[in-house]
Amino acid sequence: MATQNDTDQIEGFGQVSRTTGTIFRYLLMGATMFGIVTLAILLVYVANDALQPLTADAGWYLVFFVTLVAPAVLVGAYLYRTNIEALKLGSMVVGMLAVTLMFSGGVAILFVDIIPPLVSLSYVIGLLVAIGAVVIMTKYEDKIPFTVRVAATGAIFFLSLFGIPGYYHSIPEMVQKIPVIPTEWVIVTLVFGGIGAVVVGQYFARIRENTKVGIVAGAAALGATGLAAASGMFTGVNPTALAVVTAGAFVPTAAYAGGAALTRERERIGLLFAAVIIFGSLVGAGVVDALGFAGPQSWVNWQFLTSPHSGSAENAGLYPAIGGSILLMITVAALSFPIGVGSAVYLEEYAPDNTFTRFIDVNISNLAGVPSVVYGLLGLGVFVTYLGQPTGTVLIGGATLALLILPIVIISSREAIRSVPQDMRQASYGMGATRWQTVKNVVLPEAFPGILTGTILALGRAIGETAPLIMIGAPNVLFSLPTELSSKVSAMPLQVYAWSSLFASEDFYTKAVPAGVVVLLAVLLAMNSVAIVLRNKFESES
Repeated sequence: MATQNDTDQIEGFGQVSRTTGTIFRYLLMGATMFGIVTLAILLVYVANDALQPLTADAGWYLVFFVTLVAPAVLVGAYLYRTNIEALKLGSMVVGMLAVTLMFSGGVAILFVDIIPPLVSLSYVIGLLVAIGAVVIMTKYEDKIPFTVRVAATGAIFFLSLFGIPGYYHSIPEMVQKIPVIPTEWVIVTLVFGGIGAVVVGQYFARIRENTKVGIVAGAAALGATGLAAASGMFTGVNPTALAVVTAGAFVPTAAYAGGAALTRERERIGLLFAAVIIFGSLVGAGVVDALGFAGPQSWVNWQFLTSPHSGSAENAGLYPAIGGSILLMITVAALSFPIGVGSAVYLEEYAPDNTFTRFIDVNISNLAGVPSVVYGLLGLGVFVTYLGQPTGTVLIGGATLALLILPIVIISSREAIRSVPQDMRQASYGMGATRWQTVKNVVLPEAFPGILTGTILALGRAIGETAPLIMIGAPNVLFSLPTELSSKVSAMPLQVYAWSSLFASEDFYTKAVPAGVVVLLAVLLAMNSVAIVLRNKFESES
């Protein structure tokens, strides 16, 4: 009898637990859907104000429906039913082209209007010389103590890039004093086209297992970059920008598509989906231009992306803020990545498990949740007040944002390092490797995908921050691009904030602000997409 009562109680408890769990699950689902729908409505509202899709002629929609939408839907539906992996490949090519175009456009801004090509070339040569010297030194690592190698590496890079004022000229200084210098677009073609040629050549040499194929592919990539840059002299387009965009977007996308066509026989038909979208867009643009159909009167246009701020919303642009965001992200990455990864390596591989280490762990986790305005106050107090640095510069803004994302980089890097199987470390030790050799040759290569994706997501947070920049005195509006670390800097979110508050008017609210938000969201989505793709790629290979 007692057993029967106990069984009834257990069954009743199970029914109550299942009912509670079901209710809780549907509540969570409802809350999630409510958040997604609300965010979607907000994004559609903002995008409608920025892109003005209803202002286009009916003929414009008809042309693009015939040339782009209908063929893409038909091909996509066919691939979805017959070969979903092929559809993923085609979508990957289209997405890769879109994202690389966006990022290469940012790089073009950097090397056309901010950093002179000769300066970038000189520092590339300086880096190559320093890296070559370090590589030569590593061949004798068994004969050189570790501490000596670390000190020598730092000295080599410092002397190569900065020199000793009054005693030793740096390599960039010597390169910039060479009397015969090629034109800017030739320099950019050699630098970016050369890098692209090396990457493409190695890619095809690996997938075809043939060095000659790699050499031909690399030469073709360099030639394509050079031809694109040279065509700018006849078309009126900036040759330097053409070289950067070709080497950074068209060449990698074409190489990826070509490699997929050679190695993925079952999925290569998915390239048809990419071709339909790309060529359909080009054909549609040509037809509407020939027929004179007016497209949407979008505020996100070339004038908006390449113009500085103006007192009128019709003439206002985001160009200086885009350049400022690019410089800030470079500074943030340069400061946060080595410090964050180094801290993660120390805490996971070297630090003893004691009270002090656990105290550090807790504080790093807490710092990841501190509001961004607090980091702005920290930057103001440390960099401006205590160190006496000028307010609102690229260096101070980048350092403050680096402090903001440093806990996130450390946490994500530690998780990636912690995920490396302990057996791999033990196998390395069993082969006679030291702890540093194990970290360098086993742990970091295995953890690098997770470290990279975590860093990209952290940079995505930094690029959208406004409060820290306001606290350190960054100007809300700039009319020219920053050109050095000591220049005043603004950023895209700060510019949007200024339009919505300091220049508040109906025109700015309904035109410039939505356009700025759309551009910022596009950059954030692109960065997050890159992180997701990298994570999925490396997870599938592991």
